Amino acid sequence: MSNLTAFKNAGLPSVQSLSSALRSIQSDVGSEGNVILKMDKTGHWVFGADQTEVEDDSIWAVNPFSFVHGYIAWGDGEVLAEKMASVAEPLPELDPAPPAAKRGWEMQVGMTLACTNGEDEGMQARYSTTSVGGKRAVQALAVAIAEQVDKDQSKPVPLVRLKKEHYQHKSYGRIYTPVFEIIEWVAMDDDTSEEAELEVAADEGEAPAAGRRRRRAVG
Repeated sequence: MSNLTAFKNAGLPSVQSLSSALRSIQSDVGSEGNVILKMDKTGHWVFGADQTEVEDDSIWAVNPFSFVHGYIAWGDGEVLAEKMASVAEPLPELDPAPPAAKRGWEMQVGMTLACTNGEDEGMQARYSTTSVGGKRAVQALAVAIAEQVDKDQSKPVPLVRLKKEHYQHKSYGRIYTPVFEIIEWVAMDDDTSEEAELEVAADEGEAPAAGRRRRRAVG
């Protein structure tokens, strides 16, 4: 079973302050040392430098205090500059974008998640996005957390499954967009990942996965 106590005792603000801070992302639309989580162009959720695909039945806890907004400037496949701040704070002030930035400054939002089961249990990841679909997904999750906090401040942490949707673009073909499917709400120091996995498996008519083998990196 997983333990979410990594979120505790981190100098966090009160849970009561979450609602207004998280809702601010609606109009606006990480942590060092975490792996980078993203959805690739084929609709697969992957992480790390090797682009390892996440397990289909993985459950992720979203740190409700980790939501950030700001700007990023990309060069030729590399980050030239990045300015991010908590959603509880105003957007960062901008200097001129680096000359080599292909699109100048782009709006970016993000958050951190922790995997609660499977081979990647305990791994913390940062998800950041500049895409319209990605920002909408983060926005929807942030607003859901705000609404949850308004109803029950004792369980502000969503456990989510990493899903996807797609639409057909007339020029670029099928475009995949992320979905964070909330399956349960837990406390900051709760230990419920195994129970959540059992409930999801029961709902899907499957036995909990056992003896998983490592996924091959998506090439």
